[in-house]
Amino acid sequence: MPDKYKIKICGLRETANIAALTKLELDYMGFIFYGKSARYFLKNDLENRIPAVPNNIKKIGVFVNKENENILEIVQKYGLDGVQLHGNETTETCKLFKDKGLVVFKAFAIAEGFDFTPLADYENNVDAFLFDTKTKDHGGSGEVFDWEILKTYKLNKPFMLAGGLSSKNLNGALELLKDLPVLGFDLNSQLEIEAGLKDVEKAEEAIKIIRNERF
Repeated sequence: MPDKYKIKICGLRETANIAALTKLELDYMGFIFYGKSARYFLKNDLENRIPAVPNNIKKIGVFVNKENENILEIVQKYGLDGVQLHGNETTETCKLFKDKGLVVFKAFAIAEGFDFTPLADYENNVDAFLFDTKTKDHGGSGEVFDWEILKTYKLNKPFMLAGGLSSKNLNGALELLKDLPVLGFDLNSQLEIEAGLKDVEKAEEAIKIIRNERF
């Protein structure tokens, strides 16, 4: 387990908003390169760059079933530090990116009856799993899944929790998952003013809950 939980805010694309969020105690910022997402990074005027982000915050690109070569092109173009894979990517694909020195998060959509057993094949080729609510849109739904399902998770690989997290339910998540290998929390739609634009005060409140609960 880490000394403290990691925090990621995902679905960013507005220059001033990104700059404001960099002043908070974040570990990762997520930029979505999936065209069907309401938070698709290339919908705005920043498509040729990501605004300056401090070195202590890693830039993670979010992808869904994109060709490996295209992902690597985007990683290079935008100076990404890692990838978050939300599709049917294989453990071999994860290894390819891990061998490139990238942070690799493999996302899985969780619903009742989810079987964690096949995830063992990925353990050596990812930095962490990311567990999100199962929807047709591969994340960003703002919906929470039943966290009790995670009590059947028996692997040692840490995971990030995603799906409808906010200051209203983070205390419950922290309490329920305190004995599991939680790496951290992925915050997104519940912090938003509109798709892709986060409320900085809501983000700060959520971060304080996560940090204060751990210590």
